[in-house]
Amino acid sequence: MKWLILSALLAIAVIAGISIYLQPNSFIGCNATPSQTGKCAKSDAIVVVSGGDTQARTDAGINLYKNGWADTLILSGAAQDKSGPSNAAAMEKRAIAAGIPELAILIDEESASTQENAKNTTRLFADKNYNDIILVTSGYHQRRASLEFNKQVATVEVRNSPVAHDKDWGWYWWVTPRGWWLAGGELAKVVAFYLGATA
Repeated sequence: MKWLILSALLAIAVIAGISIYLQPNSFIGCNATPSQTGKCAKSDAIVVVSGGDTQARTDAGINLYKNGWADTLILSGAAQDKSGPSNAAAMEKRAIAAGIPELAILIDEESASTQENAKNTTRLFADKNYNDIILVTSGYHQRRASLEFNKQVATVEVRNSPVAHDKDWGWYWWVTPRGWWLAGGELAKVVAFYLGATA
């Protein structure tokens, strides 16, 4: 019985640790709208990277824009199907349909990996003189995306706003094989990042 309890506690600790590590959130304690100063202040841009549940990621970025967190929405992602439009173009269409002004949207249609998302979008930061951005992606992907963006732009503050619940991820990710596949894959890619590999 004692070992059963200890095993259960260990499993809970592992699941909680993975959940907290993979999805850093810079806005814990913030309201739905920005404040005047501090960590909950308005940003220069919201950056949404495609992949996984791209629609949920896009909608999260749209909600942040509508709540006044930034005046610019940057959408990044190449086409999964090379014969069709890019993910970024599809995301832009969704954002415009939701009422975001076209002039408020910048798109990167070339990025086919997290590393490329970071490289290609950060080129815009210097051009636009951005010093602070909000990064939006799925919860399981947030840590690695943040690492890649911070590597590219040490002078720009990257604030994390993970999509906590989408079709691939939620607080109960650990009850499905896919949840463990995503978590394990991301942890392996984080290790690869620190070893200097690309992903």
